[in-house]
Amino acid sequence: MSEDLEFAFSLLLNGASIGLMYALIALGFVLVYKATDAINFAQGEFVMLAGLIVAMLLSFVGMPLIVAVVVTLAVMVGFGFGLERVVLRPLLGRPVVAVIMATIGLAAILRGVGPVVFGSETRALTLPIGDEPIVLGPASLPPIQVVGAVVAITLFLAFSWFFKKSRMGVAMRAVADNQQVAQAMGINVERYFALAWAMAGVVSALGGIVWGSMLGVDVHLALVGLKVFPVVILGGLDSIGGALVGGLIIGIVESLAAGYLDPYVGGGTKDFAPYVLMILVLMIRPYGIFGKRKIERV
Repeated sequence: MSEDLEFAFSLLLNGASIGLMYALIALGFVLVYKATDAINFAQGEFVMLAGLIVAMLLSFVGMPLIVAVVVTLAVMVGFGFGLERVVLRPLLGRPVVAVIMATIGLAAILRGVGPVVFGSETRALTLPIGDEPIVLGPASLPPIQVVGAVVAITLFLAFSWFFKKSRMGVAMRAVADNQQVAQAMGINVERYFALAWAMAGVVSALGGIVWGSMLGVDVHLALVGLKVFPVVILGGLDSIGGALVGGLIIGIVESLAAGYLDPYVGGGTKDFAPYVLMILVLMIRPYGIFGKRKIERV
């Protein structure tokens, strides 16, 4: 294999692994949207909160990793249930924009409260996976990217089965399509709203652990949610498979931009290339590659 092909293969593989980690966070957006028809703009802050919790449990409390992960999952599930019950349930039946504004306000609160409670310094989140790169042909990947990719694929398979095959998943889809009709059919809308936010808490906990291990844990970890937004728009807000494909595309686009364009422009192209792609997709297909097109009769 020539050097050019080896370089391209390395960029593609690294981009795909990062893209799967993006898709893991994007899954939180999709889960909430599929159940509530609203966008959770605090998803990045959920990831930050989970990372801060597990880092604190490991460093200050001295918990074993597996116990810290289980506790963090439980806390984030409880946080999701509590958030839905206290903040979002009173907005049931209100315009979707009310829920969106509530999540934007929540994001600002979490960004402000996080450093006050946990401190503003960057904390290391070390996983027992070693630092030796994993060599795949001409490419080498950090172990954390491989772990993140495996976690993302596992969750995507689990949630795809849940929404397509389980009665609860079908009920959640019905709630997203029409809350009033679902309630008239005997579906407990409030219960499935709470379940959706709890599931988003699980995704955020795992995403916070993976991304926190790679980047370190501080308030800036919340920016991952902003970087993931093009993934959600590209794949489609209501498509689990779309989040996976969108994550792969965005990760590869970032990697190729960094490898081929940065040497000529001095760097930074991978930071805006996904948003350029997002705008192009919005112009051509506003509901995303796999998103469901909504048709309203007037």
